[in-house]
Amino acid sequence: MTAVLTVIAGPTASGKTGLAIEVARLLDAEVVSADSQAVYRGFDLGTAKPTAAEQAEVRHHLVSHVEPMDEYSAARFQRDADRAIAEIAGRGKRVVIAGGTGLYLRVLLHGVVEAPGSDAALRAELEAFAERAGNQALHHRLEAVDPETALRLPIADRVRIVRALEIHALTGKTASAYRREHAFTSDRYEHRLWVIDPPRAHLYARIEARAAAMFRAGLVDEVKRLVEAGYREAPAMGSVGYVQALACLEGRLSLVEAVADTAKKTRHYAKRQWTWFKKEQGARAVAPPVDAKAIAQATRELEAARSK
Repeated sequence: MTAVLTVIAGPTASGKTGLAIEVARLLDAEVVSADSQAVYRGFDLGTAKPTAAEQAEVRHHLVSHVEPMDEYSAARFQRDADRAIAEIAGRGKRVVIAGGTGLYLRVLLHGVVEAPGSDAALRAELEAFAERAGNQALHHRLEAVDPETALRLPIADRVRIVRALEIHALTGKTASAYRREHAFTSDRYEHRLWVIDPPRAHLYARIEARAAAMFRAGLVDEVKRLVEAGYREAPAMGSVGYVQALACLEGRLSLVEAVADTAKKTRHYAKRQWTWFKKEQGARAVAPPVDAKAIAQATRELEAARSK
């Protein structure tokens, strides 16, 4: 293990980006993003990516990293993050990992769960069913065999719903069972995992403000450009915010309804993130305002202990 990682996690809108940048400045570090939506180019406003000014201040990796139609997985993230970490450490810099995609953080820190390969014919059959019956019907099929995974996945996330159904059909085992069986025998990196844990009322207020700000900043226009570029079926278009902006663009929701539904669905997602991070081994919950200097000092102390 060549790098000690400072990991900043937490629910959406909890302030991960700002804290990661502050810690990175103190440590002369660079940031590796662990966000399953910010990885896509062109999907900017709805993923709350670090701004151009923030990225100019502290270098970020794996932001706008892949094309919109790419299927990006936790295993691919692990490989890409490993390369970024090695490259950063090779230049004598420290590494801060920041993001709210729990599975990405888990596979980076502890390893990838073994899962079956794909079956092209089965996948084509499931895709054809979704085209005929709709994403809601596909989601109902997943609820019937794997309610735990269905609860985690939004109806519009066809790619991951198909994958979960594929795993079940090929093995008789649910995707959620694979996740539970993931053993963490050792850490892949020495690290400290800090989870921002704001009061719920405070977080929900931030979520509502962020949802409104995204639409004010032009999220519907961004979606219009993406659709015109041929990205209506891109994986990130199934994420919260983009689903509602697309519905607004197509006249299925008013702007007021789109903002309200985005805030509501984001609150639900934040609850799932809370549940996930509470189960992570070694997680250290920190309530705002978070002391970035204390986090940076903890990293230095871990490095010093390792060098003895």
